[in-house]
Amino acid sequence: MSLKERLEQDMKEAMKAREAGKTRLSVIRMARAAIKNEEIERGHPLSDDEVLQVLAREKRQRQEALEEYRRAGRQDLVEQMEEEIQVLASYLPEPLTEAELALLAEEVIAQVGARGPQDMGKVMGQLMPRIRGRAEGSEASRIVRELLSRMN
Repeated sequence: MSLKERLEQDMKEAMKAREAGKTRLSVIRMARAAIKNEEIERGHPLSDDEVLQVLAREKRQRQEALEEYRRAGRQDLVEQMEEEIQVLASYLPEPLTEAELALLAEEVIAQVGARGPQDMGKVMGQLMPRIRGRAEGSEASRIVRELLSRMN
Protein backbone atom coordinates (compact mmCIF):
# COMPACT_ATOMS: atom_id res chain seq x y z
CA MET A 1 0.00 0.00 0.00
CA SER A 2 1.40 3.36 -0.99
CA LEU A 3 1.69 6.19 1.49
CA LYS A 4 -1.10 8.14 -0.24
CA GLU A 5 -3.39 5.10 -0.04
CA ARG A 6 -2.53 4.66 3.64
CA LEU A 7 -3.40 8.32 4.33
CA GLU A 8 -6.73 7.91 2.54
CA GLN A 9 -7.51 4.70 4.43
CA ASP A 10 -6.61 6.29 7.78
CA MET A 11 -8.76 9.31 6.98
CA LYS A 12 -11.75 7.05 6.31
CA GLU A 13 -11.15 5.20 9.58
CA ALA A 14 -10.89 8.48 11.49
CA MET A 15 -14.15 9.67 9.95
CA LYS A 16 -15.91 6.41 10.82
CA ALA A 17 -14.62 6.70 14.38
CA ARG A 18 -16.38 10.09 14.59
CA GLU A 19 -13.12 12.01 14.93
CA ALA A 20 -14.51 15.03 13.09
CA GLY A 21 -13.10 17.54 15.55
CA LYS A 22 -10.05 15.51 16.46
CA THR A 23 -6.47 16.28 15.59
CA ARG A 24 -5.71 13.07 13.67
CA LEU A 25 -8.41 13.65 11.07
CA SER A 26 -7.54 17.31 10.56
CA VAL A 27 -3.80 16.57 10.22
CA ILE A 28 -4.46 13.81 7.68
CA ARG A 29 -6.69 16.18 5.71
CA MET A 30 -4.03 18.92 5.78
CA ALA A 31 -1.35 16.44 4.69
CA ARG A 32 -3.48 15.17 1.82
CA ALA A 33 -4.16 18.75 0.73
CA ALA A 34 -0.43 19.54 0.80
CA ILE A 35 0.26 16.41 -1.28
CA LYS A 36 -2.46 17.36 -3.79
CA ASN A 37 -1.08 20.92 -4.07
CA GLU A 38 2.40 19.52 -4.69
CA GLU A 39 1.02 17.20 -7.39
CA ILE A 40 -0.67 20.14 -9.10
CA GLU A 41 2.52 22.20 -8.85
CA ARG A 42 4.73 19.42 -10.24
CA GLY A 43 2.18 18.29 -12.82
CA HIS A 44 2.32 14.57 -11.97
CA PRO A 45 1.25 12.15 -9.23
CA LEU A 46 3.83 11.99 -6.46
CA SER A 47 5.91 8.90 -5.75
CA ASP A 48 6.21 7.62 -2.18
CA ASP A 49 9.58 9.39 -1.85
CA GLU A 50 8.03 12.68 -2.92
CA VAL A 51 5.11 12.15 -0.52
CA LEU A 52 7.67 11.58 2.25
CA GLN A 53 9.29 14.90 1.35
CA VAL A 54 5.94 16.68 1.67
CA LEU A 55 5.15 15.01 5.01
CA ALA A 56 8.63 15.82 6.35
CA ARG A 57 8.18 19.45 5.29
CA GLU A 58 4.79 19.60 7.04
CA LYS A 59 6.34 18.16 10.20
CA ARG A 60 9.25 20.61 10.06
CA GLN A 61 6.84 23.55 9.68
CA ARG A 62 4.98 22.43 12.77
CA GLN A 63 8.21 22.02 14.73
CA GLU A 64 9.17 25.59 13.86
CA ALA A 65 5.73 26.83 14.91
CA LEU A 66 6.03 24.82 18.13
CA GLU A 67 9.19 26.72 19.09
CA GLU A 68 7.47 30.04 18.39
CA TYR A 69 4.48 29.07 20.53
CA ARG A 70 6.77 27.99 23.36
CA ARG A 71 8.55 31.36 23.31
CA ALA A 72 5.19 33.12 23.29
CA GLY A 73 3.96 31.06 26.24
CA ARG A 74 0.97 29.65 24.36
CA GLN A 75 0.67 26.24 26.04
CA ASP A 76 -2.65 25.45 24.30
CA LEU A 77 -1.02 25.82 20.87
CA VAL A 78 2.11 23.98 22.01
CA GLU A 79 0.01 20.94 22.91
CA GLN A 80 -1.86 21.11 19.60
CA MET A 81 1.38 21.28 17.59
CA GLU A 82 2.86 18.37 19.55
CA GLU A 83 -0.20 16.26 18.71
CA GLU A 84 0.02 17.22 15.03
CA ILE A 85 3.74 16.39 14.93
CA GLN A 86 3.01 13.00 16.49
CA VAL A 87 0.41 12.20 13.82
CA LEU A 88 2.77 13.21 10.99
CA ALA A 89 5.67 11.29 12.55
CA SER A 90 3.59 8.10 12.39
CA TYR A 91 3.78 8.28 8.57
CA LEU A 92 7.51 9.02 8.41
CA PRO A 93 10.26 6.41 8.72
CA GLU A 94 12.11 6.10 12.03
CA PRO A 95 14.51 9.06 12.36
CA LEU A 96 18.25 8.40 12.19
CA THR A 97 20.37 8.92 15.27
CA GLU A 98 23.36 11.23 14.97
CA ALA A 99 25.68 8.19 15.04
CA GLU A 100 23.75 6.46 12.23
CA LEU A 101 23.79 9.66 10.19
CA ALA A 102 27.55 10.06 10.71
CA LEU A 103 28.10 6.45 9.64
CA LEU A 104 26.07 6.96 6.46
CA ALA A 105 27.94 10.20 5.76
CA GLU A 106 31.29 8.41 6.15
CA GLU A 107 30.16 5.72 3.68
CA VAL A 108 29.14 8.33 1.11
CA ILE A 109 32.40 10.27 1.60
CA ALA A 110 34.33 7.06 0.87
CA GLN A 111 32.15 6.22 -2.15
CA VAL A 112 32.53 9.61 -3.85
CA GLY A 113 36.20 9.85 -2.90
CA ALA A 114 35.80 13.19 -1.17
CA ARG A 115 39.08 14.83 -0.18
CA GLY A 116 37.91 17.87 1.73
CA PRO A 117 35.33 20.63 2.18
CA GLN A 118 35.38 21.41 -1.54
CA ASP A 119 33.57 18.08 -2.16
CA MET A 120 30.65 18.97 0.13
CA GLY A 121 28.20 19.21 -2.80
CA LYS A 122 29.10 15.77 -4.14
CA VAL A 123 28.67 14.17 -0.74
CA MET A 124 25.37 15.90 0.06
CA GLY A 125 24.02 15.05 -3.40
CA GLN A 126 24.55 11.36 -2.70
CA LEU A 127 23.58 11.43 0.98
CA MET A 128 20.27 13.29 0.84
CA PRO A 129 18.30 10.63 -1.11
CA ARG A 130 19.42 8.03 1.46
CA ILE A 131 18.22 10.00 4.48
CA ARG A 132 15.09 11.60 3.03
CA GLY A 133 12.42 11.85 5.70
CA ARG A 134 14.71 10.33 8.32
CA ALA A 135 16.99 13.28 9.12
CA GLU A 136 17.10 17.03 8.61
CA GLY A 137 19.29 18.33 5.81
CA SER A 138 20.82 20.92 8.14
CA GLU A 139 21.94 18.21 10.56
CA ALA A 140 23.37 16.12 7.72
CA SER A 141 25.17 19.16 6.36
CA ARG A 142 26.72 19.91 9.75
CA ILE A 143 27.97 16.33 10.16
CA VAL A 144 29.36 16.15 6.62
CA ARG A 145 31.10 19.51 7.08
CA GLU A 146 32.71 18.27 10.31
CA LEU A 147 33.86 15.02 8.70
CA LEU A 148 35.25 16.76 5.61
CA SER A 149 37.06 19.43 7.66
CA ARG A 150 38.87 16.68 9.60
CA MET A 151 40.31 15.38 6.33
CA ASN A 152 42.58 18.39 5.85
